[in-house]
Amino acid sequence: MKRSKHQAPNARETPNAKRPIPPPVVNDLNGNWGAHDNSLVLKDEEAGTSGQRHPFDLEERTAVFGERLVGFSKRIPRNPINDRLVDQLVGAGTSLGANYCEANDCVSQKDFRFTIKRCLKEAKETRFFLRMVAVSEPDLKGDARDLYREATELVRIFASMYRK
Repeated sequence: MKRSKHQAPNARETPNAKRPIPPPVVNDLNGNWGAHDNSLVLKDEEAGTSGQRHPFDLEERTAVFGERLVGFSKRIPRNPINDRLVDQLVGAGTSLGANYCEANDCVSQKDFRFTIKRCLKEAKETRFFLRMVAVSEPDLKGDARDLYREATELVRIFASMYRK
């Protein structure tokens, strides 16, 4: 509750009340956080659908794409060149889904188009860095190709949304 500086404090409010801090989530030696069965820990389940979402749910698709990119980037060997590529790849690939979630909450058509255009740019940037990782690490070229195809589909989807 916001109060001005001239109002008396509410007796129920204690400005320095300490809230309990939740225990930290500890990862295991394999780099997994929380669940060990590769299931999504932080996934919303819609009531009455028993977890089944529409196959064209773009929010879910971009989230799964980001998760796949994070998993892929964990397998890339560490060196100064790859570290920079991984940072850029994960940044662009995961912000894609976050920007799409933001676009769904836009208040105007102009705001929606602006945010979708940002999604389009991030998808293109993701494709670029996937290509650079494939050159840097030829052993991961097959997995990078699969992610590149998904990024290309997302580019086409966002471009179509932007045009309409």
